[in-house]
Amino acid sequence: MASIGYFLSSEQFGPKELIDQAKRAEAAGFERLWISDHFHPWNDEQGQSPFVWGVIGALSQATSLPVTTAVTCPTFRIHPAVIAQAAATAAVQLDGRFVLGVGSGEALNEHVLGDQWPSVGVRLEMLEEAIEVIRLLHGGEEVSHHGTYYEVQDARIYTLPAEPVPIYVSGFGPQATELAGRIGDGYITTMPDADLVRVFQESGGQGKPVQAGTKVSWDRDPQRALDIAHRTWGNQGLPGQLAQTLPRPRDFMDGQTLVTPGMIGESVACGDDVDAQVAQVRPFLDAGVDELYVSQMGSDMEGFFTAWEKDVLPALR
Repeated sequence: MASIGYFLSSEQFGPKELIDQAKRAEAAGFERLWISDHFHPWNDEQGQSPFVWGVIGALSQATSLPVTTAVTCPTFRIHPAVIAQAAATAAVQLDGRFVLGVGSGEALNEHVLGDQWPSVGVRLEMLEEAIEVIRLLHGGEEVSHHGTYYEVQDARIYTLPAEPVPIYVSGFGPQATELAGRIGDGYITTMPDADLVRVFQESGGQGKPVQAGTKVSWDRDPQRALDIAHRTWGNQGLPGQLAQTLPRPRDFMDGQTLVTPGMIGESVACGDDVDAQVAQVRPFLDAGVDELYVSQMGSDMEGFFTAWEKDVLPALR
């Protein structure tokens, strides 16, 4: 059986709210945590974006659940040597219950220092070298690295966990998924796509964990649930590479005017119907996902956690 975790959305909730949700998730029977790593929210309606490493430190004192970043981009906004130190500290704080999820990033978060936003192929090359740097530093020795994209001189991380931090790689297309299979300790996706899971496994990921995340909008009023989902997460309906290339939250707001409530309702369970919530999760399990993380878009957290504890999680298990 797949393990069901809770997805903490840093784009929509502040740091104290995220800690409260993590506590509620553990009490309700969720088995692990995902947390997003953003500089900006996707749009202004979401309205938050706390620094993930500060929140992870607080999580280590508030919950006993494992934590994965979903996902950190270690290539532009923050140098991989700094990410290596942050991940090592997080793993020590969490007594080894930490996974560094990484990906090639979005312009939304990574353009803020004025870096050029390159092609997908270049971004994946940068990601591969960044992972190499992180793993070298997690070895505990003094490191000097003179690569194509990154320079590290006489660096050593002193605060390290007993075991190296697992690094899972995100992929939404064949190229990134093949990279995840080749160099990742696991795979991260947001799509219930059995073909991509197969690509990951055939590229070297056989036997490695597959994580995925999804969002529901739980509310006793289905129309209110749909309105919230459309207003706050309409960006999920944008096609193609727009999620990777649009640079500002207001650009996503403009793009979302093309996304109708009906388009969101087709992919998001809106309301309090248990069968609908279960039906959104089932395709991920059928696709071969080992760990599925579910996020609540709506504001009724008490209702969501109560319903999932009493009805949805038992139905899935």
